[in-house]
Amino acid sequence: MAVPFVGATPRPDSLSLPAKGTELWTTHRDGEVKLRMGESGPEAEPPLTVNQMFTSTVQRFGNYNALGWKDGEQWKTMTYNEYYKSCRTAAKSFLKLGLERYHGVGILGFNSAEWFIADIGAILAGGFAVGIYTTNSSEACQYVAENCQANILVVENHKQLQKILQVQDKLPHLKAIIQYKDELKEKKPNLYTWAEFMELGRDEPDAQLDDIISSQKPNQCCTLIYTSGTTGQPKGVMLSHDNLTWTAFATGRDVSLTDADKLQEVVVSYLPLSHIAAQMIDIWLPMIAGGVTYFAQPDALKGSLANTLREIRPTAFMGVPRVWEKMQEKMKSIGAKSSTVRRKVASWAKDVGLQTNLNKMELNGSLSRKPLNYRLAKRLVFRKVRKALGLDRCTRCYTGAAPITKDTLEFFLSLDIPLFELYGMSESSGPHTISLSDAFRLTSCGKVIPGCKTKIFNPDADGNGEICFWGRHVFMGYLNMPDKTEEALDADGWLHSGDLGKHDQDDFLFITGRIKELIITAGGENIPPVPIEDAVKEVVPLISNAMLIGDKRKFLSMLLTIKCQVNNETGAPEDELTPEAVELCRKLGSNATRVSEIAGGRDRVVHTAIQEGINRVNEKATSNAQRIQKWTVLEKDFSIPGGELGPTMKLKRPVVMKMYKDQIENFYKEVLTPTTPDNPLPPK
Repeated sequence: MAVPFVGATPRPDSLSLPAKGTELWTTHRDGEVKLRMGESGPEAEPPLTVNQMFTSTVQRFGNYNALGWKDGEQWKTMTYNEYYKSCRTAAKSFLKLGLERYHGVGILGFNSAEWFIADIGAILAGGFAVGIYTTNSSEACQYVAENCQANILVVENHKQLQKILQVQDKLPHLKAIIQYKDELKEKKPNLYTWAEFMELGRDEPDAQLDDIISSQKPNQCCTLIYTSGTTGQPKGVMLSHDNLTWTAFATGRDVSLTDADKLQEVVVSYLPLSHIAAQMIDIWLPMIAGGVTYFAQPDALKGSLANTLREIRPTAFMGVPRVWEKMQEKMKSIGAKSSTVRRKVASWAKDVGLQTNLNKMELNGSLSRKPLNYRLAKRLVFRKVRKALGLDRCTRCYTGAAPITKDTLEFFLSLDIPLFELYGMSESSGPHTISLSDAFRLTSCGKVIPGCKTKIFNPDADGNGEICFWGRHVFMGYLNMPDKTEEALDADGWLHSGDLGKHDQDDFLFITGRIKELIITAGGENIPPVPIEDAVKEVVPLISNAMLIGDKRKFLSMLLTIKCQVNNETGAPEDELTPEAVELCRKLGSNATRVSEIAGGRDRVVHTAIQEGINRVNEKATSNAQRIQKWTVLEKDFSIPGGELGPTMKLKRPVVMKMYKDQIENFYKEVLTPTTPDNPLPPK
């Protein structure tokens, strides 16, 4: 028997395995895959490792700024030469701390130069770069660290350090922790400041690192992105060097990034780097063109992002729908306070802007001559708006990671700011389709990136079916999860997205729904509803059914039903409570015997008990975005005859959404938006 790789899942005798690199997928940490190369065009581009892409950029743009960050009131910068050197030093430090090949370096903190350097340093040293959501609980951090067999964890500050220290004794692979911001509050063995960490590798010889770098292949894993499953634990999406370098190349070409020696691209980094979208836009795409990435402040989404944008004036900017919505709300509230004349001018300009841009859209971006009223509106309104937003140099404003409303798209289009929607997933290294200035349709996610392919699987009469992807951006597999990998990739190697969509006659992709039940909030956070619903039912035994709401919404809410008697013949719910429910009410001090006495908050005692239960569930939430902010008890339980449940008692979510539309809209029409650390919005 061949001795299996220590720490990997046990393998059968290696003689019976296909040769490395001959299969399209693998779930082994040291696995190699067959790249989806093509004969010509972008898919035939020679494969590169991260190091090869980086060194090529350094040769071309070494003296250009790569990173910028604020130190007090001053902006500091680092050139590509310095950036690459720092990544190599970090790699040598990781090796000195005992980072083993194909083991993780977990990074837990807000976007910063140190985050990027730890990420790339881990890759150069032959490990895996593993972003961990800053909103994760210590248990959720433990799961990721253990799953990727992390040897080293890099944390931002004392708060994040505490999460790791709580579970440190359950992480047998962990050898060192590095804190990259603030002074250490206490000295501990194997705990380093960033400066101490970088010092470890500074004078180390290069030979060991160079050997590791030269042994790396483009078809090996270098990054893990942890994605939330609808149920069960997160899956580690294995991305190869080629996944990252080719996707950056193909996307950069598609959106026409300009090289730094012509006009340097500028981006602002603020979206969570544990997400592939932020990594692709902030780390890899700028690297392809020698662009510069400036880091926003940690409180970016609480309001400081607006100042950063005005200071940095990016040339490209990606906002999740929630960011665009907040801008829209702010602009509307300012507009409401301006003089009548100003309001009239703005209203006229927006009509002109919308009409001109819709015409331009129909002509695929080629309006031979802009009408006079448009040029006037641009001078009077549009330029000023862009300047106020810090978007006066921004030729590409993107939205993605969650669905955006048509209202928001039209609002910005009327201000001459088209929002280009993109679509993709962690399993496709980020983007799959992109909207461009000359290929843009309202509510469409654009067209497939050249070199990739889309297939609509099992389409219905309207052409709606499951969206499937093919290309060199398709992931290697889920780490140690062959079953889940085979669910995502079919026998021919197509990635099944779990999303429903269709193409129009011009090949624009429109997303029409989700097969999976995952909720994607307006802030782009993926939330599996089932565990939260189950937790509520567990702590409040009076609850029969719970349904979490929150897709495209600013916060989570919940519909609840109470345990009641069921008509034996029809299966329809009745108003009388079950004996168990009556008993529970008595214990709480309520005399209720019917659902109608409880629904809609009529019984204060029961209402308070439910709220206390929900508070308990919220305390255990893995992030603030996963807390239930509002809820209501419905007049009757869900049932098969009622239509809310399918034949196997499975909750039919879209049906419930329609049936209880009014109650759901009530949650979200309040003047005040709930304020939580993840949703720090002022009242509208």
